[in-house]
Amino acid sequence: MNKIFNPKSQNWSEILKRPTQSFKDIEETVKGIFKEVQTKGDVAVAKYTSLFDGIALENIEVTNQEIEEAIESVSQELKDAIQLAKSNVEKFHKAQITSKIEVETTEGVTCWQEKRPIQKVGLYIPGGTAPLFSTVLMLAIPAQIAGCAAIVLCSPPDKSGKINPAILYTANLCGVSKILKVGGIQAIAGMTYGTKTIPQVYKIFGPGNQYVTVAKQVATQFGVAIDMPAGPSELLIVADDSAIASFVASDLLSQAEHGIDSQVILVSTSKKLIDEVEIEINKQIQVLPRKGIAEKAIENSKLIYVENDQIALDLINEYGPEHFIICTNYDDFYVNNIENAGSIFIGNFTPESAGDYASGTNHTLPTNGYAKNYSGVNLDSFMKSMTFQKISQKGIQNIGKAIEIMAEAEGLQAHKNAVSLRLESLK
Repeated sequence: MNKIFNPKSQNWSEILKRPTQSFKDIEETVKGIFKEVQTKGDVAVAKYTSLFDGIALENIEVTNQEIEEAIESVSQELKDAIQLAKSNVEKFHKAQITSKIEVETTEGVTCWQEKRPIQKVGLYIPGGTAPLFSTVLMLAIPAQIAGCAAIVLCSPPDKSGKINPAILYTANLCGVSKILKVGGIQAIAGMTYGTKTIPQVYKIFGPGNQYVTVAKQVATQFGVAIDMPAGPSELLIVADDSAIASFVASDLLSQAEHGIDSQVILVSTSKKLIDEVEIEINKQIQVLPRKGIAEKAIENSKLIYVENDQIALDLINEYGPEHFIICTNYDDFYVNNIENAGSIFIGNFTPESAGDYASGTNHTLPTNGYAKNYSGVNLDSFMKSMTFQKISQKGIQNIGKAIEIMAEAEGLQAHKNAVSLRLESLK
């Protein structure tokens, strides 16, 4: 890892740059595939599934028999773990349910807000080297709690035309309406336009590689909302001499193994800890099955020494990490003053992996600095707020004159007339 000591604030943006490639070249590819899916539907989807996933499928919809086979093949031990995680994720997201808000703003003028579910949502679940069945929990559970009528899941097939059994088991457990064996750009395009087999949805959720990230952004140009512009996974840890070096190293590696474009950063006020963590990383990485991936990610990563906690906090807020672990003698300082982070983990015994799987919080989070202006996925992500108002005769008399004056000042005579006619009728 790159060691950096006391970087000047004017150099932070360069030091903290993410290892992401330009979207320009990717965007042209994505738009070309979108155009084909829009005009050719399932034929285009099949073409790109064959090209990118190396499998030709006659039917991309997962059958009940395939789900039953998947349920049988998942070990009881894993089922129990998934059930525990499901219970905790449900508890945390059910607690986010809010009631109707109603207020009489003026006598005779009643306004209220209610939340209604987004009717049709699409969930994208990556497959490949790390089939993220845990993401099914994070997306399908709040969608179900919100009351979304249609929950469509797309995940790429393997070389034998199958979706990982744990993904199918979890999707079935969490009430997914339809599961489709399609991944990448073609999956996002299919859910954007709708095909004969893939339902069109109103909002798309889920992580993916840079092609999926750009595809989701392109989808917004066609009236489909997305959860957030999410890219490669990232983690920043702030730690001092109170931290346990082996724990810190294990957390850094847990994110580094996600992908070669992942980024992990340690910010510390202790040079001693930095040295100890570096030794631990070099030791622990040797036994990882995904050692090659982790090593590539570590090349993009940093060990940064700063002189005090205030400088550390300022640097962290500038970065806006997806995952932020705090292991210091001054945890409350960071907890109370952090402004930009997706999800925060506090103390030596709170690994980031807990949030990925089973503590209850959602792991679908803003990356690439978007923690400065986006929230992670939560119950409200699957809902929309609608406002209502009802005005009585007394109410229109109380606010009517103000509306007339304001409308006339803006030169909108028809707006004024809509009120004037009502006021005149009450004389």
